[in-house]
Amino acid sequence: MVMTGRGPIVTELDERSRKIFGQIVETYVETGEPVGSRTLSRRLAVSLSPATIRNVMADLEEQGLLYAPHTSAGRMPTDAGLRLFVNGLLEVGGLDPMERDRIDAQVQGAGKSVDSLLNEATTMLSGLSRCAGLVLAPKTDSGLKHIEFVPLGPGRAMVIMVTENGLVENRVLEVPQGLPTSALAEATNYLNARLSGRTLDEARDEIQEELDNHRTQMDELAARVVATGMATWSGGDRSGELIVRGQSHLLADVTALQDLERIRSLFETLETKEQVLRILDMVNGAEGIQIFIGAENELFSVSGCSMIVAPYQNSREEIVGAIGVIGPTRINYRRIIPLVDYTSKVISRMIG
Repeated sequence: MVMTGRGPIVTELDERSRKIFGQIVETYVETGEPVGSRTLSRRLAVSLSPATIRNVMADLEEQGLLYAPHTSAGRMPTDAGLRLFVNGLLEVGGLDPMERDRIDAQVQGAGKSVDSLLNEATTMLSGLSRCAGLVLAPKTDSGLKHIEFVPLGPGRAMVIMVTENGLVENRVLEVPQGLPTSALAEATNYLNARLSGRTLDEARDEIQEELDNHRTQMDELAARVVATGMATWSGGDRSGELIVRGQSHLLADVTALQDLERIRSLFETLETKEQVLRILDMVNGAEGIQIFIGAENELFSVSGCSMIVAPYQNSREEIVGAIGVIGPTRINYRRIIPLVDYTSKVISRMIG
C-alpha cells in the first residue's frame, strides 16, 4: 500500500511531541472539536502536566501543524498536520474480516456487467465509510479481442466481450424461446469476424447495414441475436465516466452556514467533474493508495475535504480506473484507507 503527499517530516519532532501531536489528531478525528491540554493529560499514556502539554502545543502551532480555531484554548490539526500524521504516525491495520466479507459478497453479487459492478462497489463503499463514494469507470475505446454468446437457459443468453486492453464484461440478454445453440455459435462467429481489433462504434454502422439489407449468410435467429447483442451493448460505451454516490454523507457533520456553503461549492465542482477527473488521472499514473488532504488540492481548498482513492487494474495489470471516497478532513483515515484499498483489489479481480 503506497500513500503519497508532501509535508513536514515526522522525524523532526521529538518523541514527546510525536505522542502529544498523535493524540491531538486521534481525538480530533473522533470528536471534530478543538483539543485542550486537560483533555490530552487525561488521554496520554505518559504523565505530563497541562503546562508541559501547552508548551508542546505552542511549538507545534509555530511549526504550522496546529491552529486555534477561535479563542478556545484547544487546538486542531492543520492540513499540513494531517498530512504529517497520515505519512508518519498513522498505523494502518488490516480490514475487519466482517467488512471484507461484506465487500466480497456485495461486489460479487452486483451482476455481470462492469456498470453494475462499479455502481454497487461505489454505493457500498459510501455506506461503509459514511463518505461520498466515487469511481472512474474504465474507458471502453479499446478494440475488441473476442466476443461470445453463451446459453443460460430458456429465453436467456450471456454475451461476453474481451477488449484488447484486457477488460472483460458480461451482459445478460433475452433471446427467442427455444433458440438452438447453433444460432448462438453463428452469431459469435459473425461478430468475431467483424469486430476483432475494432471498437464497437467503428463496426456498428457496417454491421447494422448488413443486418438491415439482409446481406449476411446468417440464419434469421442468429441475426436477431446479433441485433439484440448490439443494442444491449450500445448503452455501455464510456470514456472515463465518473460515478459519485452518497454526497449526502458530506452534510452529516455540517452545523455552520459557512461550512454548508463550502460543501455546496464542492457539489458544484463534482457536477462539472473536470477537476475530479484530473485528480483521478494523477492516480492512474501512480501506484497504491493516494490521499489528497484539504488545501493540498484546489478541489478541496474551499470545502475542507479529503479524498482517499486507489486505482484498479485489468487482467494485464494495467490501470483502467480508480475508486475512492471524499469526506471531511477529519475522516477516519485508519479505517477507510484499508476499505478503499481492499475494494480496489476486489474490483481488479472481478473485471480481470
